[in-house]
Amino acid sequence: MYAHHYWGLTVNGSSETIAIDDLTVEQADQELARLAAILGKANRDYHTADAPTLDDATFDALKRRSASIEVRFPALKRKDSLTDTVGAAPSDGFQKISHAQRMLSLGNAFTDEDVFEFDARIRKFLGFSDNDGLDYTAEPKIDGLSLSLRYENGELVQAATRGDGEVGENVTLNAKTIADIPHRIANAPTIFEVRGEVYMSTQDFAALNNRQLAAGAKPFANPRNAAAGSLRQLDSAITKSRPLRFFAYAWGEISTAFAQTQSGAMAQLKNFGFPINDLTKICKNPVDLVAHYQSIEERRSTLGYDIDGVVYKVDDLELQKRLGFRSTTPRWAIAHKFPAELAWTRLNDIEIQVGRTGALSPVARLAPVTVGGVVVSNATLHNEDYIAGRGGDGELIREGRDIRVGDWVQVYRAGDVIPKIKDVDISKRDANAAPFSFPAFCPECGSAAVREDGDAVRRCTGGLICPAQATERLKHFVGRAAFDIDGLGAKQVEQFYADGWITTPADIFTLKDRYSTGLQQLKNREGWGEKSADKLFSAIEDKRQISLRRLLFALGIRHVGDASAGLIAGHYSSWAALELALTSASIGEGAEWDELLSIDGVGAVMATSLILAFQNDAERASIDRLVAHLNVQDAVKIENVDSPVSGKVVVFTGTMDRMSRAEAKARAEALGAKVSGSISAKTDLLIAGPGAGSKATKAIGLGIKTIDEDEWLALIDGL
Repeated sequence: MYAHHYWGLTVNGSSETIAIDDLTVEQADQELARLAAILGKANRDYHTADAPTLDDATFDALKRRSASIEVRFPALKRKDSLTDTVGAAPSDGFQKISHAQRMLSLGNAFTDEDVFEFDARIRKFLGFSDNDGLDYTAEPKIDGLSLSLRYENGELVQAATRGDGEVGENVTLNAKTIADIPHRIANAPTIFEVRGEVYMSTQDFAALNNRQLAAGAKPFANPRNAAAGSLRQLDSAITKSRPLRFFAYAWGEISTAFAQTQSGAMAQLKNFGFPINDLTKICKNPVDLVAHYQSIEERRSTLGYDIDGVVYKVDDLELQKRLGFRSTTPRWAIAHKFPAELAWTRLNDIEIQVGRTGALSPVARLAPVTVGGVVVSNATLHNEDYIAGRGGDGELIREGRDIRVGDWVQVYRAGDVIPKIKDVDISKRDANAAPFSFPAFCPECGSAAVREDGDAVRRCTGGLICPAQATERLKHFVGRAAFDIDGLGAKQVEQFYADGWITTPADIFTLKDRYSTGLQQLKNREGWGEKSADKLFSAIEDKRQISLRRLLFALGIRHVGDASAGLIAGHYSSWAALELALTSASIGEGAEWDELLSIDGVGAVMATSLILAFQNDAERASIDRLVAHLNVQDAVKIENVDSPVSGKVVVFTGTMDRMSRAEAKARAEALGAKVSGSISAKTDLLIAGPGAGSKATKAIGLGIKTIDEDEWLALIDGL
C-alpha cells in the first residue's frame, strides 16, 4: 500500500500516521490546508519559476491524496484546492493568452490495481459490461512543458503555454524557432489547436550543460527544467539556440471534426507534419495497458528523452465526449506514473520545527543525495513514535529499528509524500550513537511541550509567547485564503516580527499610523521605497472590510480550516452572532454547544477549540483588538438561480435506465447540487429508480420529495 493513504506527511507542520478512512473532520480539514499550501507553492515553482521543488511523482500523488480526502469529506473542499487548479498563473514577463478550451491535467495511477479501477470506473459510468469492447491508446508521458499551437487557415498564428489552464503565456515567436513545429499545415480544419509537449533529448541536454559550464554559467538541473526555461525566454534568439523538440498528442479548439478515434487523430496529426510518439499503441483491456506500461518502463533509459509514466486514453472520441470532464481532469484518461525511487545517505542531524499550532515536527537533515532526479537534503520524520520505530497504534515499523543521528538511512520518495526515511542500516551504525531524545520543551521559547492522549504530536504550550507560533500564525493570517494582503507575505512578516513592528494581527492595521512618518518609516527600510510602502498601506486599508469566513479562518484557530470556517460563517451569518455564541457556550453541554455540533462538518474537537479560543483571556483580547479595526461582512449564500437544483442536497438510489448513476451524479453536481450518499433531514430531493429500498422508505418518513428518473430528466432538461 502506498503512503498516500496516510495523513501527516509534512514539511513544516504537524504530522500523524492516521489512515484516510480513520480521519476525523478536523484532521482532514487540517491536512487539506497543509496540502494546499505545499501544492500551491510547488505549482508556482514548477510552472512559473521553472524551478520545481517537488518532482512530478510527489506532486501528482500529493494532489491525489488531497482529492481522496475531498471525496470522503466533500464539505471541506477548499477554494484553493489543487483539484480545481491546473498549472499556475502565467508570468508577468509574457503577454497573456486565454485558451479557447481549457488545458487540463490528468488524474494519476500508481499501481496496476489503479489501472484496473480506472477501467472499471469508465465501464460503470458508461453502463458497459466486462464483455463490452473498449479500446484505449497508451503512450509515453513526456516530461516537458505543455504547449498549445493555434492554426487559422493552416497558418500558425499563436503558441501559448498551459499557464493556469485558462490563461497561458504568449510564446509564439519562441515556438516558431522549434524545428518540429510546422509553420503551415495543409488540409487542416480552418481553426485547429494542436497540443503537445516541448522537451529536450537527454543527449542534447548533456551537450547544453557542457556549454553552460564552459561559459561559466549555471547548469540545468534536468531536461524538463532546461526545456521550460528555454521556451520561456523573453529573447527568442536564446530559444532558437536551444535544442528543443516537440511531440503532439492532443488538440483544443477545432472548427470541424477531423477523426473519430484518438488513434485516428494521432495519425492525422502525423499526416499534418507533427511528430507523434511511435510507442503509442492501441490496447484492448487493462491487462494490455499494464503490459505496454511494463514494456515502456523496461526501455525507459534507452528512449533518449525523459518520461515519467504512460498515458491511457479511451480511443473512441464519442465515448470521450460522453465521459466528459471533472473540474480539472478528463474522466477518459489517466497517467500511470512510474514508481518512486530509493537512495541511501547519511543522516547528519534531526531538527525540531515548531508550527502555527505549536506542533513539534522532526525533520531529517541529510547528506544531499539525488532521488528520482531531485537532490534531497531534508526528509520528514513525522513524529517521535516514528523515530523510535513505532507506528500510530504502537505497532513496530521497520521491525522496531529506531533512527539516530549519524545513521545510514534509506530515503524514499513515494508518489504522494515529500522525502521520508524508509529504513535504517543498523549494521553501519556507530557504536556510540545514542537514541534520539525528543524534546520535552519547546526549542523556540522553552515552554513545556506536551503530548495529549490520542495525539501523536507533541505541542508547545507557550501559545502567544512562542515566537515560532506567533510568526507562523501571522503568516497564516496574511495567507491567500485569509486576509491575502498584497505586499505582506511570509518574508515581510518575519522581518516585521523580528523588528517588533508586528507581533499580533491587530498591529498590521496600525502599521501606517506608527511607521508612515517620523524617524522610523517603512519607506526607509532596506528593500522598501515610498511607492512600495504606500502600496502596502493601501493594501492593508483594503482589507479592513473582510468576510466573516476569511476572518474566522485567518484567526488560525486549531482544527478550523477554510472549508469549516465557511460552514460556521454560513450558519451564524454575522460576527456578532458568532461571537455571542462562542462566548456563551460551555464545552460539552448547553444549547450553544448543541448548536455548534449541529453544523455540518463541526465535531466536538473543533467546537472545543473554537470555544477555548474565544474564552481564553489572552486569545480573546488579541481577537478583540483585531476586530476593532475591521468591518466584518455578514456571510451571504449565493444561489445559482439558473438551476432548479442549485444549492440543494440530492440523493440517487435504485437503478438508472437512461443514464448511469455516475453520469446522473456528475450532471447534478454540474448544476450546483450537493450529491449525498445517504438520506437525512437535510436532503432536499431523492431520485429513486427501480429497486429503491430503505432510502426511499426513509425519505417518505422524513417527508422528502421523491421523483423518478423521467421526472429528474424533465427537471434538468435543457440545462
